[in-house]
Amino acid sequence: MLPHTTEQVHPDAHKLSDATLKDAARALAKGQREAAEAPQQAISAICSGASAMARSLTSDGSLYYVAAGSSGLMAAADAMELGGTFSIDESRIHILMAGGLPQSAHMPGDTEDDIHGLSEQLAQLGPQDTVIAVSASGTTPFTLEAARLARAAGAALIGIANNPGSPLLEQADHAIALATPAELISGSTRMGAGTAQKIALNMLSSLMAVELGHVHDGMMVNLRADNSKLRARAVGIVSRITGASATDAQIALDQTGGAVKPAVLICAGATSVGHALTLLQDSAGRLRPALLELPKRQNKTD
Repeated sequence: MLPHTTEQVHPDAHKLSDATLKDAARALAKGQREAAEAPQQAISAICSGASAMARSLTSDGSLYYVAAGSSGLMAAADAMELGGTFSIDESRIHILMAGGLPQSAHMPGDTEDDIHGLSEQLAQLGPQDTVIAVSASGTTPFTLEAARLARAAGAALIGIANNPGSPLLEQADHAIALATPAELISGSTRMGAGTAQKIALNMLSSLMAVELGHVHDGMMVNLRADNSKLRARAVGIVSRITGASATDAQIALDQTGGAVKPAVLICAGATSVGHALTLLQDSAGRLRPALLELPKRQNKTD
């Protein structure tokens, strides 16, 4: 029986030992580029998975990211960005990494086999939730047990694995098969497999945000501006969408407590914060239809 793709030897692997360091570097870069193509073959599953995530967040559900090892690091990196980028409440995001999130550079490998405690960690799981389970091999016991519990609870299950036909993908509602080539360093799935996973996770969360109306013309209009860089970005977004001056954009953001969407509507002609929030409520949080509605409502009051 052939080993999983993630365990096979790459045909260019000899270049890491028998060639110059620059040739080795070129081989590694090529391997990463090839791996980055894998999500292109999983577009449909990524889109359906993103829609499931959006449904969970609009129906009082939560997102559960579950993985072990380097896959866990990829999953955690995506999950931990959702608050600052899209203002997803941290209480709606759960990270279950085998052995817990590392507190140092030491990351023990045996934790991926330990399924004890998972049932307690997922005790609140229900049909309104979405589980994003990531495993390069698609056979990691920790991740498979979480997937089993997700299915038992009726939660939506997104499976991400680099070996097509693996057990994780077979039981997933949204099976994202990232058929990456063998690793240049055999079995080192932090490399090509990890790159493809990170891209797929980025796509999932970004498309989820699009579904929720948190992205407008490529701008993160639901960001949480909690540092000077993001506050400046918020001003820029409001100005770019409405044509308002930086000063007027800042005044509007001060009125809305830093919330970008209502600030945009105020600069576009909404008469108050309450008016802006009503427009957003009527448009399910989507900025474009709210902006299109503004002239209609203004005309009715003229």
